[in-house]
Amino acid sequence: MLKVINVVGARPNFMKVAPIMEAMKRRTAEFTPLLVHTGQHYDTSMSAAFFQDLELAEPNVHLEVGSASHARQTAAVMERFEPVVSREQPDWVLVVGDVNSTLACALVSVKLGIKVAHVEAGLRSRDRTMPEEINRLLTDQIADLLLTPSEDAGANLRSEGIPAERISFVGNVMIDSLHKNLERAAASTIREELSLTDKQYAVLTLHRPSNVDDSATFSRIWSALEDIAATLPVVFPIHPRTRKMIKEFGLNTRLAAAQNVRLIEPLGYLDFLSLYSNARLVLTDSGGIQEETTVLGIPCVTLRETTERPITVTLGTNTVVGSDTEKIRQAAIAALGHARKNNFRIPPLWDGHTATRILNALIARGLH
Repeated sequence: MLKVINVVGARPNFMKVAPIMEAMKRRTAEFTPLLVHTGQHYDTSMSAAFFQDLELAEPNVHLEVGSASHARQTAAVMERFEPVVSREQPDWVLVVGDVNSTLACALVSVKLGIKVAHVEAGLRSRDRTMPEEINRLLTDQIADLLLTPSEDAGANLRSEGIPAERISFVGNVMIDSLHKNLERAAASTIREELSLTDKQYAVLTLHRPSNVDDSATFSRIWSALEDIAATLPVVFPIHPRTRKMIKEFGLNTRLAAAQNVRLIEPLGYLDFLSLYSNARLVLTDSGGIQEETTVLGIPCVTLRETTERPITVTLGTNTVVGSDTEKIRQAAIAALGHARKNNFRIPPLWDGHTATRILNALIARGLH
């Protein structure tokens, strides 16, 4: 019997941990799972909706760290997580992704002599200006078991000197959530509420500081969106951070004047899945959406200079364009005009069974 603390901190973590927790609860003779929510994403309107949509049980422990600078938030998670680990004495602490909570909880566990498993290990953007890249690099150096989503991730780890026995290629657990919830998302009425016709609109997500904290960068992206919207309506569920920066930059009037761009409130998991899975084009600076659109065969234009998920470009439907107005416009035109050949492939082990392989890897390592 393995006692495992599963850590979530931000919304992308929820989609990765939900299928793992579900799989552990099916294997009660082998696993005692606990769920710890650090509260890194703390707003009820967004986080609670994701818990409900993913059928994720209420956390056993909520650390309630809230928002702060990277240093203060990481320190707060460490300070509040340490007594939980000391009290529970788990066999494993399982962390996912690349947020501050991932690194903080891994550090605490290793210092207490508790084994750490990192789900989504080995992803690299090669851009150390991204806080997530630092979290990925450091977590992978200290974790005992590195559970990789793709073959290139394993190659990254080996090139960094990680011993092969610490690496296990299990596939992409985000796709487990996607497969499970596509049918449930079909019951959503969000498209009808927005009077949208399937495959006749684009979806935009935009939240990264590199895009929304600089008015010049945001303006370049928005100029391209105004052009794209002349051809295809763009639906924009706007992140609270993005809305805040738009107001600070005095861009409210410009956004309001944009014809065919619809700003809507953030959506829960199922409504958002329903929205983007029926879109003709997705534009995003998110990581997970690059993966999900690849599996669904939807053209994706990534508004970043780099991606830690290059397999979505080499095998999938993703094009990385940065914030250059013309590059965004041309990538969208190519996608809408079907200039990109429809020969994408789903990467190996992105099959909806990754959670089972993760549990098998934990059992194989056991207490050793």
